[in-house]
Amino acid sequence: MTTLFEMFGAAALLTFGLMTALWVVYYFRRNAGIVDLGWALSLFLVAWIYCFIGDGAPSKRWFLTGMVTLWSLRLAWHLWERFRANAEDPRYTQLRETWGQEYSEFKFYLMFLFQGLLVLVLSIPFLIVSLNATPVWSAVEGVGVCLFAIGLIGEALADKQLVDFKSNLENQGKVCRHGLWYFSRHPNYFFEFVIWCGYFLFALGTPWGWISIIAPLLILLLLTQISGIPMTEAQALKSKGNEYVEYQRTTSAFIPWFPTS
Repeated sequence: MTTLFEMFGAAALLTFGLMTALWVVYYFRRNAGIVDLGWALSLFLVAWIYCFIGDGAPSKRWFLTGMVTLWSLRLAWHLWERFRANAEDPRYTQLRETWGQEYSEFKFYLMFLFQGLLVLVLSIPFLIVSLNATPVWSAVEGVGVCLFAIGLIGEALADKQLVDFKSNLENQGKVCRHGLWYFSRHPNYFFEFVIWCGYFLFALGTPWGWISIIAPLLILLLLTQISGIPMTEAQALKSKGNEYVEYQRTTSAFIPWFPTS
């Protein structure tokens, strides 16, 4: 029987190995956006490690792994298209300028490793479910699946609407107010949070599943206070100016709602 520590250790080894390999790619391509792609793929790989090694009820661990796979591969493809087609994300360019050239590569490596640490913390719901030996499904697990589906569809729609808007050359320098972006300045972030709430509720059907509340709370903190909204909006204010100031005044930052006048 594989222990929890052995499972977590295997996931840590893979995650930090992948992040190190991606840092090497970054070093030669000078595009740190690849760390976002690695973040999505790491969670996909960790979920499969837990699924194969865990001895919980097969129906639940395979179902959750399928959910993670859908989310991860869709997001990874979206991030890959953005990484392949565009220059480095301005957020990372700004970090390099802030850190200075002398130690920036080492600091970026630490950032890549920190992303790996986040992956391990966020994977706690997957680990817990992989050890759940109860084959009977509970209502809260069903709600978790529904919430995940809503989040996945909403995030995919928000991403597509923004890509379509940016692909029109007439919209360069303008603020996207179409579709879900009419109701929220960051609908993609909101639905990402919904997805993680779905993972939490699915894990809540497992003994000690409440511990996995750390995953959606951490995602919420990252999106609203650290690397999500604050950095994205700082860049948007630089590139779009007063039009984005007006967008901030009238439109909800996170939770979709009707704009104010």
